[in-house]
Amino acid sequence: MALLNRAFHGDFDEILSFIHSEICGGSISATLEESCEWVTDTGRCAVRIYERYSYIGGNRLSMNVTLFQSGDEVKLCAATAGGSQAVFFKINTWGEEAFLDTLRGALNRRYPSE
Repeated sequence: MALLNRAFHGDFDEILSFIHSEICGGSISATLEESCEWVTDTGRCAVRIYERYSYIGGNRLSMNVTLFQSGDEVKLCAATAGGSQAVFFKINTWGEEAFLDTLRGALNRRYPSE
């Protein structure tokens, strides 16, 4: 599993749209598999689950992206899984890191660390 946590400022809807287009545009096999959102008086949360084929691992990987806003701060947690082919321990997790790097690189370009 690979994990990315970030906190930044910006428009929630624009960030969510940007994340979606970067993930789906970063791989011909990337698809949005599931999504849900919650809105309250004090916050907002969106969960997106993407999947893509990993040529290196010869299997499909998933990426769970959770975007949370409270006040003017937006927090992101993205985690990839499914890249291992072993039964009892994880090997060959390159695909997980590569899938997450698609999002990490896009966020670094668009929303440099504050």
